[in-house]
Amino acid sequence: MNVKKILSIVAVVVASVLLVYGFVLIRQIFSANTKFNEDKVYVYVLTGSDYTAVKKLIAPYVEDMQRFEMVAGKMSYAENVKPGRFLLKKGMNSYELVKSMRSNDPVDLAFNNQERLENLAGRVGSQIEPDSLSLLTTFKDSVFLKENGFTEENVFVMFIANTYEVYWNITAEKFRDKMIKEYRNFWNEKRTQQAAKQGLTPVTATILASIVHKESVKRDERPRIAGVYLNRLKQEMPLQADPTVIFALKKKSNDFDQVIKRVFYNDLFLNSPYNTYKNIGLPPGPIAMPDITALEAVLTPEKHDYIYFCASVDRFGYHEFAATLPEHNINAKKYSDWINSQGVQR
Repeated sequence: MNVKKILSIVAVVVASVLLVYGFVLIRQIFSANTKFNEDKVYVYVLTGSDYTAVKKLIAPYVEDMQRFEMVAGKMSYAENVKPGRFLLKKGMNSYELVKSMRSNDPVDLAFNNQERLENLAGRVGSQIEPDSLSLLTTFKDSVFLKENGFTEENVFVMFIANTYEVYWNITAEKFRDKMIKEYRNFWNEKRTQQAAKQGLTPVTATILASIVHKESVKRDERPRIAGVYLNRLKQEMPLQADPTVIFALKKKSNDFDQVIKRVFYNDLFLNSPYNTYKNIGLPPGPIAMPDITALEAVLTPEKHDYIYFCASVDRFGYHEFAATLPEHNINAKKYSDWINSQGVQR
């Protein structure tokens, strides 16, 4: 056998080996390598995690870890592990899995209807990596409060109920900074001027909106309620808002999970800065997180002469309004008689 023939045979053998190796390599890279039934799953890589931790984390979702590791090595993933939330889709191959683990998937973080800062921290902490304690500590940081004109009692106004896109591994500080930026964006020149026309600042407008929010779930009625409270503020009358008394009662007992359906006469004398029966003006902070409609109601209130209102017994969820005390007393007695007939206690 001559040299030329030998070289030809060797070339064929090498080509065959390379072809087989290439086929195996392509199979390892591009064939499906997942073992979960859902269409998609999310995995959460903690800050500070290394490649070993990631392999342990994704092992329940990967069919063949050797194939994944081979591709991860080719793509230098072991040296470039990133924290965050990562999306894995059913049927992904090893290449797609590694690529996905390098692409942090944002979270649509939502919050509304929170009653106080502690509730908010818990709600946010359930959706991102920082826990509620670290978030709460960051929100109450004295330097941050001073720089932005807040106090511990009113910093809750900074959070505008909405849905925000953030990364799961965002730090507590960066989340807080995003919220103050969103707060400033919301309180643009137009809204700030609208508040000023009512004799309010963004902070005091939000505090009043929190009371309006708690007074009525009927969005179409909120501008009228806001008008009542603004009339009272202008006349330096106590707001006499039952939701502030309820908040004060919960704060006194340190039990914000309790449900208080009725305010009794003796409750009106509770010694608390949040009791607007005993104190003229607004409380030192919001009693809840107002939604946008409550804020807009305060900024664009209904103009009228009403200074009283109470719950209606004829239109559930709505209120009866009055410009004089005799008129109000008639409405109030009607409601009191009805609620007594229902046997509603605390």
